[in-house]
Amino acid sequence: QVQLVESGGGLVQPGGSLSLSCAASGSIPSIINMGWYRQVPGNHRELVATISSDGVPRYGDSVNGRFTVSRDNAKNTVWLQMNNLKPEDTAIYYCNIEVDGAEMGYVDGFLLPYWGQGTQVTVSS
Repeated sequence: QVQLVESGGGLVQPGGSLSLSCAASGSIPSIINMGWYRQVPGNHRELVATISSDGVPRYGDSVNGRFTVSRDNAKNTVWLQMNNLKPEDTAIYYCNIEVDGAEMGYVDGFLLPYWGQGTQVTVSS
């Protein structure tokens, strides 16, 4: 089993900063991608940022230039530094990892996703 434990989040004023972290534990196959998605009730879950095992980041258009994603492969941990937060960043943020499915009997190239329980980020004055 794979467990994802998220921390961080909370309430911050517009223009402020917050940091999220997510640690993966358990019987973990090779983690290919790690990152964050967010969801507002009634909307689809959207990409915030992901980072590959070799350190290549990818950002959603709305956060590019304000958020930074990083990871420590040895610790199976991913972080999200959020700066210049805006009210529209308010959402539940979910940690996501994608592991090598071939190590679990799936076909080569299949990425098996796991999700954290979510943490609330509220940006409000």
